[in-house]
Amino acid sequence: MYLAIIFVGLLFALPNVLPASVLERWPGFLPNQPVALGLDLRGGSHLVLEVDGGELKKERVNTLADDARRLLREEDIPWSNVDVGERGLVVALRSPAQQDRAIELLSGLASPVGSVRRDLAVTPLRADAVELQLTDEGLQQSMGRAVEQSLEVIRQRVDQVGVSEPTIQRVGADRILVQLPGLQDPAQLRALLGSTAKMSFHLLGDASSPGGVRNLQDKDGQFYAVRNRVELSGDRLSDASAGFDPQTSEPVVNFRFDRVGAREFAAITEANVGRPFAIVLDDKVLSAPVIREPITGGSGQISGSFTVQEAGMLSALLRAGALPAKLTVIEERSVGADLGGDVIQKGIYAGIGAFVLVFLFMFVLYGGWGLVANVALALNIVLTLAGMTMLGATLTLPGIAGIVLGIGLAVDANVLINERIREETLKGKASIAAIDAGFKRAYATVMDSNVTALIATVLLFWFGSGPVRGFAITMALGIVISMFTAVSVVKVMMLSIARRRRLKTMEIRPLLGFRPVPDGTRFDFMKTRFLGMGVAALLVVGSVLLMFKPGLNFGIDFRGGIQMEVAASAPEDLSRYREPLGGLGLGEVTLQTMGDEGRLLVRVERQPGGEVQQTLAVERIKAAVLQVDPAASFERTEVVGPKVSGELAQAGVIAVILASLAMLIYIWVRFEWPFAVGAILTLVLDVILTLGVFALTGLDFSLTAIAAILTLVGYSVNDKVVVYDRMRENLRSQRKRSLREVIDMSINQTLTRSLYTSVTAFLAVLPLAIWGGSAVASFAIPMAVGIVIAACSSIFIAAPILLFLGDWRARRGAVMFAPDAVEPADGLASASVRPGGADAS
Repeated sequence: MYLAIIFVGLLFALPNVLPASVLERWPGFLPNQPVALGLDLRGGSHLVLEVDGGELKKERVNTLADDARRLLREEDIPWSNVDVGERGLVVALRSPAQQDRAIELLSGLASPVGSVRRDLAVTPLRADAVELQLTDEGLQQSMGRAVEQSLEVIRQRVDQVGVSEPTIQRVGADRILVQLPGLQDPAQLRALLGSTAKMSFHLLGDASSPGGVRNLQDKDGQFYAVRNRVELSGDRLSDASAGFDPQTSEPVVNFRFDRVGAREFAAITEANVGRPFAIVLDDKVLSAPVIREPITGGSGQISGSFTVQEAGMLSALLRAGALPAKLTVIEERSVGADLGGDVIQKGIYAGIGAFVLVFLFMFVLYGGWGLVANVALALNIVLTLAGMTMLGATLTLPGIAGIVLGIGLAVDANVLINERIREETLKGKASIAAIDAGFKRAYATVMDSNVTALIATVLLFWFGSGPVRGFAITMALGIVISMFTAVSVVKVMMLSIARRRRLKTMEIRPLLGFRPVPDGTRFDFMKTRFLGMGVAALLVVGSVLLMFKPGLNFGIDFRGGIQMEVAASAPEDLSRYREPLGGLGLGEVTLQTMGDEGRLLVRVERQPGGEVQQTLAVERIKAAVLQVDPAASFERTEVVGPKVSGELAQAGVIAVILASLAMLIYIWVRFEWPFAVGAILTLVLDVILTLGVFALTGLDFSLTAIAAILTLVGYSVNDKVVVYDRMRENLRSQRKRSLREVIDMSINQTLTRSLYTSVTAFLAVLPLAIWGGSAVASFAIPMAVGIVIAACSSIFIAAPILLFLGDWRARRGAVMFAPDAVEPADGLASASVRPGGADAS
């Protein structure tokens, strides 16, 4: 069964390493799709659009008012006024006697929502008035329909420009995610998707015109008094194409109506010869030609000093149709193809580096048995890629970071198991018995540590977005698969080797015959508990002060604004760029070089106004940079609105809090409340010190940083579970020892495992910090420091807290792990332990 699972995994993982020429000849019945790469790895544009709920509601109310007037007029019910409000309207009737009939007629405007509810509530307001109010269910239904219709229109528009492999999907109740690989001009994408493309034809008029007029501009700033009444809607267009005027050779847009539209267009032009006829798109006048003669062919031409690109874009918009509501771009990111290639290369280097370092470390520590663990590690990577392929997941740079970190965490189980087998062998057990006992005793610890890591990973996926979710997916897959590779597969391999070689005892020894931590250590860790907690208190105070000044360097994810990576010829000379960029009047402009990557990072605060202002700001920044350095190229552009940044910050805080609470509950259930309190207090310490690292180094505190903190939360609890599990075991068996002696003995017994697992995780993260580049620096560097912090806090903080709480309980007559709650271990009856204070030993 194991071989079958591994074989299937290899088949699904194989397309990720085979060249495209081989995959073209690959048999059709075999998996042939590699893992899809995210935009940060292959380049492209990413937009999040939000349906304007206020505009949608306003349009629905205005349509409702027009329908109400028409219906009352047709049924000869006199009315004096229709007062339009935010989510409804009030119809004032001339005769109170007509109220019941009016309510009956206007109720016919309501549509069903589900089986019993309606989208419109029609009620009497007073004796001579009727109120029409949109219901909450109706508004939700309108929003849902608008989003679904917008999805279809966007798909059609994207198809018009020929972008391959687009990702267009609904996100939440009112948002749409659009990712277009290869399209690296955000302005072009914004113009394609942000325009409502509602086209209509109007006559020009004046203040005395029936229905009123409104002043609209054309692209040159000229105003036209356009009648409010729509003579003909753009919905009747059947085709539109870009072309050239045969007389002037200027780019134009040719359009054609359907049969009904052609008949209406002919009637309008026949009745209004000699009058200007405005063609309006999204409240802007494209052109306002004078009707020279009736147009009966059902086709026309729009000219307006277009460029070739503008004419092509307008024709694509008209062919795809109008959006049902205005879409607002609330998040925008673009990555150049060259930058994506660099990121892939760095990710591969980091992955290979991590695998080699962990491979060598395990081989040196355990010799031939370390090679068995390394085989399981290689299988873990292969099956993780296979799992991503089967799930259709997208591989991002944080996803690569998740795989690399998973390399360190996957061998954690093997370290625990090997050390347990060594202990069982030292007790005199034969090889098969030692393997069985070692796996059995290590299983609970492995399970506890993996569950705590999974809790943090699931919350990261739930509250994260975009590439960070990719990290969560790869981490979760790696953790789950490691339970198969590091436990099940390794056990079968070790038993098979022991039987075939007829080993009497398991000799798990270092390759060089030297162990960093010798067997039988008896360090008195609790003797230094006050020193350890004092140093920790000083570091916490220092970290808190650093968070106030200089403070955390919040990235664009949390504060919003514009951020651009520029491949410049002289990025280290910031003075060249500071004056021209500072003179743009865009508010605070921050410049910094990006290490040895030859890139300049430009940050600009969020511009007041709508999305158009953000686009204009991006274009002005690019123009200013090119003026200074004509050879510069723009590798990455990000625009994040205040709404998205606020939501991301809130989600990050909630995720960290929920992760901590989940750890508290889990440890409380698996152990006892003193263990849970000790773990959570230490966890708070680890997070504060990690935040201090961010403040001290000035690293970007972004979504990637939240991923680092959540991963560290899971790892920190994982590290403490290893120590706690041995303490629990010893508390059950060592009834004659004080709590202090039990804690010291447990730390000494697990010191080797704690050290080895921390080193393997550190070695896995180290290549990311070295080769990962700036994109993962805010993850890899804090993780590397956090692993050291977590290892130290498990011994010098979590254990003393447990000692203090245990003494406090013992003085009140309570017991930890009462004898009737658990089964005795190793034939020893468990009992309560006496206080373990300074005098107890």
